[in-house]
Amino acid sequence: MILYNLTVNIDKAVEREWLHWMRTEHQPAVLATGLPLDHKILHLLTEVDNNGATYTFQYSFRSKLDFFRFQKYHSDALLEKLQQRFGNQYVTFQSLLEEV
Repeated sequence: MILYNLTVNIDKAVEREWLHWMRTEHQPAVLATGLPLDHKILHLLTEVDNNGATYTFQYSFRSKLDFFRFQKYHSDALLEKLQQRFGNQYVTFQSLLEEV
């Protein structure tokens, strides 16, 4: 099992709007690709005071191949929509983990 983790620190001024958009637009678009098997949204409780809130969006994939298909055909367009909508109001990083 492969876990793709998208971590986002979003400006608190737009946090509610962003979280609504992520739940109603971004996450359904990721799932609509048919490649993730499962997903979770998590909020980081041990925040550093940086005027932002941190969330992780976790998607499980059956294999690395399924993730690489997602990355090749869908990821850039989905992240571009996030950039267009929220510009410089967030920072993000991605990680790929394998269950052992």
